Amino acid sequence: MKRRNFLNTLFVMLPSLAMLLAMSCNTGREEFYIQTVEIPEGYTHEQKVELSARVLPHPRQMKWFEDEFFGFIHYGPNTYSGREWGTGLEDAALFNPGDLDTDQWCELMKAAGINRVIKVVKHHEGYCLWQTRYTDHSVASSPWRDGQGDVLRELAGSCEKYGLRLGIYLSPADLYQIESPGGYYGNGSEFTSRVIPRQAEGRPFEDKRTFTYVVDDYNEYFLNQLFELLTEYGPIYEVWFDGANPKPGTGQTYTYNAWYEMIYELAPDAAIFGKGPDARWCGNEGGRTREAEYNVIPLDASPESYDWPDMTAQNIAGRDRITGETRYFHYYPAETNTSIRHGWFWRNDDEQQVRSADDVFDIYERSVGGNSIFHLNIPPDTLGRFSERDAAVLLEVGRRIDEVYGSNLLKDASATVNNVLDGNTGTFWQSPGKQAVIEVTIPRERVVNRFMIREAIAHRGERVEEHHLEARVNGSWEVVAEGRTVGYKRILRFPAVSADAFRLSITESRLEPAIASLSAHYYDEPPKPVVIRRDADGMLTMGVGLSFAWNYHGMIDQSQPVYYTLDGSEPTTGSRRYEEPVSLPMGGYIRARAIVEGRKGAITESHTGIIRKGWTALDSEGMHEEASRVLDGNLRSRWITGEAAPGTHHLTIDMQQEYSISGFTYVPNTDGGFIESYDVDISSDGENWETVHRGTFGNIRNDPSRRMASFNKAYDARFVRFSNLRAPGGMRRVGAADIEILPAD
Repeated sequence: MKRRNFLNTLFVMLPSLAMLLAMSCNTGREEFYIQTVEIPEGYTHEQKVELSARVLPHPRQMKWFEDEFFGFIHYGPNTYSGREWGTGLEDAALFNPGDLDTDQWCELMKAAGINRVIKVVKHHEGYCLWQTRYTDHSVASSPWRDGQGDVLRELAGSCEKYGLRLGIYLSPADLYQIESPGGYYGNGSEFTSRVIPRQAEGRPFEDKRTFTYVVDDYNEYFLNQLFELLTEYGPIYEVWFDGANPKPGTGQTYTYNAWYEMIYELAPDAAIFGKGPDARWCGNEGGRTREAEYNVIPLDASPESYDWPDMTAQNIAGRDRITGETRYFHYYPAETNTSIRHGWFWRNDDEQQVRSADDVFDIYERSVGGNSIFHLNIPPDTLGRFSERDAAVLLEVGRRIDEVYGSNLLKDASATVNNVLDGNTGTFWQSPGKQAVIEVTIPRERVVNRFMIREAIAHRGERVEEHHLEARVNGSWEVVAEGRTVGYKRILRFPAVSADAFRLSITESRLEPAIASLSAHYYDEPPKPVVIRRDADGMLTMGVGLSFAWNYHGMIDQSQPVYYTLDGSEPTTGSRRYEEPVSLPMGGYIRARAIVEGRKGAITESHTGIIRKGWTALDSEGMHEEASRVLDGNLRSRWITGEAAPGTHHLTIDMQQEYSISGFTYVPNTDGGFIESYDVDISSDGENWETVHRGTFGNIRNDPSRRMASFNKAYDARFVRFSNLRAPGGMRRVGAADIEILPAD
């Protein structure tokens, strides 16, 4: 096949080549640009701002948006080794599911409201979960199904059965190819003209298309595998490229443009995520969302030469980010991704916390209702199934989505403008000016606490920057919610009101706002999740959280009654009610929930440590006062080391007397002090040490929440040393905000 510039299949880039897509009822003929526009020389700041509102999503991006809620499946050798990132040296026989059931995955995801599934078919360790022609480091070398198994094949069949779109995660990094003799990754091979796919004896391709690229050994290997995946597993709707590098310093250039060109030829509906031009990471893996999430991003270089870095700033596309350096606007919407468990891979049901349905539904509303999509990872266990706890959460979340958003409380209302209440996002109303007011009247009062707005992004782009909502209550208008961007969808959340009319005021826009849809809903909210905090004196404070339950830093209040237990039983109204701080000098296991008028909130579980009063700490740099901050119960006073080679840092805690201990908890220093992997050594005299535990905190940098690690048995010790400390991503500093030592039962 003759090679083409992949951008020609993607973008209409210059104003003179603009695609005329629609006629504006108010402003005459308007020019719009599919996915990318180059800014003409001499444009003022305001002209640039207006031009950004004329960039529209590619049809594959609209499919991506409309799927809204995605499932992520991390499952492979790491499930069996207990690692987040493998080594590349794993025995291929390690992967051996007991009862793989992809139908169970898809049935539960469908019930949860998930519409698209991204399967990790090769993670960083390089093990392939399909019957690839190009390496034996795959399911072909596993005893599972006598080497004939194919996880992706089974999942593709289940997706078709349950009506889910299928996508793939193929890690560009590959530790097996790095570590193996004769491996392709970074082997210094020459870039030469090569035909993709390379034919394999006895396994011809039904698809006879070929591509010719100038590539080295590893890029040829990668493209060969992409060809297999895109031609032999049914329609592929997304290709997910991670930018992680598990072994920095290993030289390998990726020929991204060749990858993109082949993907768009073989899978034209596939969006390319991450290190690619169609969708981006929201900047964290903890479920946090931006107040203003934009789809159209200012670039200082052409998309063809852009590196697609992670965009983690709180403001990435506001007016102040459009500068004299801005040369292009590119449609590049955000994905909010997180895991239902701590870590991407399943490890066990004891240490891995599972997000509650309250938490997951909250993220759903903030992400899908905040102009992004929600990508939730559900890792199968060693039997190849979703665990019972995860399954229960998925079913409950799906029930809530259907109950809240399955009906529209404005279905018989009237509006002061046309096309916003017809339920058809293909029609819209466009304002004659940059400000607008839309009033909606309901035949009778209804109780509402959710209001949804959708812009006509497929036809008029993203325009709204500031808006607020008023409700008419007992004849008087009162502001109930304020918001910034709208884009694909904005869900405004507010305390329930009984109202007979609503008024949406758009106070700032880049161009005349075009609204496709308005709807109102009611969520019978359960009590909020409980947040538990503990100070250095061992006193526990409890209240309900304004964010998800395992956010150890979140705000709390005492507006809802909280009940708790210390024996592991389920809290009820017959349990202890929280009235004042609770003293647990020897630590313990606490379970708490809010219960309001018989309605039960989610249970928060917390393992608390031995009181740390009088304890001291010393680190490998001789810092005593700074290191002891991990013991003061104040998450804002933190310890962080200087830069040093990975594995050389350590931290020693002197508990001043001997205790029987069973584990510890850890809260990272989010200013740059993260511990990803560690050893735990104990001593009675500070001279003779025994290593009793080694572990890893998966995903700690991007999801910096409180973690717990348990030893395999109880040990008696006075000193606890955390040694061989390593930070994520090649960072050379480690640190912590809080460490507690857990008592034996």
